[in-house]
Amino acid sequence: MDYAKLAQHILKNVGGEKNVISLVHCATRLRFKLADRKKADKSAVENTAGVVSVIESGGQFQVVIGNNVPEVYEEIGKISSLINEDKENTADSKEGENIIGKFVDLISTIFTPLLGVMAGAGILKGLLSLVAKYQWVPVESTTYTILNAIADSLFYFLPMLLAITAARKFKANVFVAVTIAGALIYPSVIDLAAQQTAVTFFGIPIAMVKYTSTVIPIILAVYVMSLFEKFLNKRLHQSVKNFITPAILLLTIVPLTLMIFGPFGVYVGNGIASVMVTVINFNPILAGALFAASWQILVMFGLHWGIVPVMINNIATMQKDPLKPHSAISVFAQAGATLGVMLKTKNKDFKALSGSAAITALFGITEPAVYGVTLRLKKPFIIGVISAAVGGGIAGYAGSAGYAAGPSSILMIPAFYGPNGEGFVGFIIGIIVAFTMAAVLTYVIGFEDISEHKEKKSAKPEKKPVNKVEGVQAEVVYSPVAGEVLELSEIKDRAFSSGALGAGIAIVPREGVILSPFNGTVATAFPTGHAIGIVSDQGAEVLIHIGLDTIQLNGEFFNMKVTQGQPVATGDILVEFDLDAIKKAGFDTTTPIVVTNSIDYEDVLTTDKKEINSRDRLLTII
Repeated sequence: MDYAKLAQHILKNVGGEKNVISLVHCATRLRFKLADRKKADKSAVENTAGVVSVIESGGQFQVVIGNNVPEVYEEIGKISSLINEDKENTADSKEGENIIGKFVDLISTIFTPLLGVMAGAGILKGLLSLVAKYQWVPVESTTYTILNAIADSLFYFLPMLLAITAARKFKANVFVAVTIAGALIYPSVIDLAAQQTAVTFFGIPIAMVKYTSTVIPIILAVYVMSLFEKFLNKRLHQSVKNFITPAILLLTIVPLTLMIFGPFGVYVGNGIASVMVTVINFNPILAGALFAASWQILVMFGLHWGIVPVMINNIATMQKDPLKPHSAISVFAQAGATLGVMLKTKNKDFKALSGSAAITALFGITEPAVYGVTLRLKKPFIIGVISAAVGGGIAGYAGSAGYAAGPSSILMIPAFYGPNGEGFVGFIIGIIVAFTMAAVLTYVIGFEDISEHKEKKSAKPEKKPVNKVEGVQAEVVYSPVAGEVLELSEIKDRAFSSGALGAGIAIVPREGVILSPFNGTVATAFPTGHAIGIVSDQGAEVLIHIGLDTIQLNGEFFNMKVTQGQPVATGDILVEFDLDAIKKAGFDTTTPIVVTNSIDYEDVLTTDKKEINSRDRLLTII
């Protein structure tokens, strides 16, 4: 994929750099906060090859890309100042100004940069629990000490990492913020908390608490620091403010945090954890089922960010989180439903797409599975939600918990193994049940396959004559592209050459554009851009497949110009593609054009030309 080109296209269609107040990315999405939503062309972004979907939620314009989002984010940084500099944009955003939108934006910006390393450390922490449990490495050994430091350092020094991301969000001095966090977890300060003796600061009593692994105190401290820093910088002379401001901030914010913000944050964190435990203990089966069922819906709207800090806080305060297993089970349920689609669908391309999306979902990236497969087909998504509820109920009954933060995936399974392994077996059973149930029910109940037009055959519009061929009704399909004409039997793809997908013809294109062959409606616009299905106003269903096995390009070199359900006229541009680049990548560019419902007709007559121009008569359907 040409990440630079994709980055340019996205930035242009969100209204340009000047329209972007802030930009962060998570595991799969670019999260834009825009000054003026009206300047963004959602349709243009959504129809870009390489973009899975666009979601507007929580005051953010979220561009779902998938696993390649870091590369696209980096390219945006190269062509703009959105990443490499603290961008000051004085434009007022009229969107997302409600408190929920602000909260979602705040949390996602602060926590998103840490998710990758959290996942890695969480995996190691879970594996280390198994190491200790089965004494694979003696816990008294120096080897274990070093391994424990590697696995636990992120969580121990979490306030310092959050100080960095919070300072960037609040536009405060990052180094001062990290220094404040360092003071909170300084060894002698930690010893004061452990000794439980009276602590004062210039005679003012301080209620000492332990700040390692905490979340809320440092965010509050950095926020207050950012306000005070702006106040000082406006009033101090520029010749001294670079060193006087940090000195004043350290002397004031650290004691204030120890006296006020810190204890308040810790008490709030403990209170949240206590409430969660009470809710879970009231009815663990029901609570687990409801949370697992709702998780993927929350993710769709970006509202899960309101729960992420709660999970991290639970681990900090209780050393475990009762919510995390249910979010993981929801991920496995959608993966299972996507697998069921792969096994059931008759569409070769959609089968390949579903298979890759199912694998990606198992590794914690559910957007391709949800937006590209299950939600698109509706029934599999609902089945996934129901299956997640069943698995969540099992995990709730078992008292399962997560012991390290990070995105849920098959690699994170060790992070659910606690010191004594309690609830771990129930969690494993829960994900197996959710995954298997979703896959089986999707296969058995079925869905409207992607290759089938939504209207029933009986509901098709009456065929109207477009041309006359020897006195019978006929419909003309014009050539969507110029090039060399081949019989289907001559091409190397057996599914097409055998006629199994329908009668038709093939063209070796000499240009990189596909036009609409008639007046009709887009039935299927494949996300990868390599194929498109359209239905004529007279009812003919035509599939245009650009090249052979080009689905493997995963959208690279293709640019779908239309969306599913969009009306099109003869000659409208459907897809643009880089013909030379596809050839250089080693792919056959032969493009089959088949009438997938040709069984409904008496015959499909093909042109006798060996070379054809776009808009020439190609097929005549009798």
